[in-house]
Amino acid sequence: MKKECVAMLLAGGQGSRLKALTRHVAKPAVPFGGKYRIIDFPLSNCVNSGIDTVGVLTQYRPLELNSYIGNGQPWDLDRSDGGVHILPPYLGENEQGSWYKGTANAIFQNINFIDQYDPDYVLILSGDHIYKMDYAAMLDQHKKTGADLTIAVQEVSMEEATRMGIMNCDEEGRVYEFEEKPAKPKSNLASMGIYIFTWAKLRKYLIADEKDPDSSNDFGKNIIPTMLAKKESLHVYRFQGYWRDVGTIDSLWDANMDMLSVEDGVHLFDDDWPIYARTPIQPPHCIGPDAKVSHSLLTGGCQVGGEVENSVLFHSVTVEPGASVRFSILMPGAVVKAGAKVDYSIVAEDAVIEAGAVVGAEPGKDKKDWGIAVVASNVKVGKNASVAPAAMVTKNVKEGGKA
Repeated sequence: MKKECVAMLLAGGQGSRLKALTRHVAKPAVPFGGKYRIIDFPLSNCVNSGIDTVGVLTQYRPLELNSYIGNGQPWDLDRSDGGVHILPPYLGENEQGSWYKGTANAIFQNINFIDQYDPDYVLILSGDHIYKMDYAAMLDQHKKTGADLTIAVQEVSMEEATRMGIMNCDEEGRVYEFEEKPAKPKSNLASMGIYIFTWAKLRKYLIADEKDPDSSNDFGKNIIPTMLAKKESLHVYRFQGYWRDVGTIDSLWDANMDMLSVEDGVHLFDDDWPIYARTPIQPPHCIGPDAKVSHSLLTGGCQVGGEVENSVLFHSVTVEPGASVRFSILMPGAVVKAGAKVDYSIVAEDAVIEAGAVVGAEPGKDKKDWGIAVVASNVKVGKNASVAPAAMVTKNVKEGGKA
C-alpha cells in the first residue's frame, strides 16, 4: 500500500463569498465551464500527474459533492489500492472530535489515513481553483532541492500582491520570508495554496501545532511561519500557466468567460491533459431555426430558440424564441422564457426566468452600483419582473416585481 505521494484535497469550504450559489452545496461542487464542477480540475490534475491516491476532506453541505465524486470512476480513481476517499470530520476515542478547525487541523485529523500509505510526500490542494498543473514536475523539483516544503507561486501585479500571501525568496528559490497581505509587498510571488511537504517533517509540525491552544491550526498562519522560524528548507515552485481562485461571484464569472477564449483560459481541447467530469447522459443540443448563437459554449440537452451571445450554457438549459442571453452563465436546467432578457448574470440550477423578465444589465460608464446579478437555484423570476445588476436573488420574484 506504500505510495510515494498522497494528495489531500481541502473541499470543505462554505464558500460564503459565492453566497446564493453555495446555499445547498459546497464550493467545490459548484458547476463551472459548461460541463464541469470546480473540483474536477484538481482531481484531473492528480490523475494526469500520476497521483492515484487522493483524500477529499469534506465538511460544509457535503451530500451533493459526495454523490458527485462517488467511487471516483470518471477520474480513474476507482481503485482498490489507493483511489479517491471522502474524509469528513469524525469522532475519535471517547467521542472526542470536532469540525475541521483550520486547514492544518483538517490534515491532522487524517494522519491515520495518510500513515496507512506510508508516503514520502504529501500534496495539499484546494478545491476552489481552476487551473492545469503537472504536480509531478513540482514533486521532482521538491526532491531535487531536498526541500521540507515546496510552495507553488505565481507572479501577480504589485497591486494584487497586497491582497495575497507573498513569498520572498532568494535567487535559488529558497523562501526566507512570508508576508500575508502586505501593505508594501517586497515581491510579487503569490502563494497559490498548493503545497508539497515531506511527510515525516509535516507530521511532526501538525502534532506540535495541535498542542498549541493559541494556534489557528492553519497552514498560512501557523505551519509555514513556524517552519520558517525553525529554519526549515522552504522553496517556491514557479507556475506559469492559467490559474484562477473562483471564490467570489466576480472571479467565478470572469473564469467562465475566460473559457470562451482558448488563448486566455484553460485549454479544454488538449488531448494530453484532459479534464474529466461526471456528466449526465443528454441528447445533443438543439439550435432552433430563428436562433442566433455567437461565441458561446453549449452542452448536451440545451434547447436554444432565442439569442445567445458570449455565454456559457450547461446541460438541459432552455432559451425560448425571443429570449436574449448575453455575457451570462446558465447552470443546469435553467429556463429563460420568451421575451426575457438576461445580461451579465449567473442563473443557477433549475431557476426559471419568466416571459418578459429582465435580469441584470450591461455595465454603463458609472460602474459604482453595477455587478453580476445572481439568481439562486430553483428560484422563479416572474413575468415582466426585473432583477437589478449585482442583485442576489434567493427567493421567488412576483410577476412585475423587482429584486
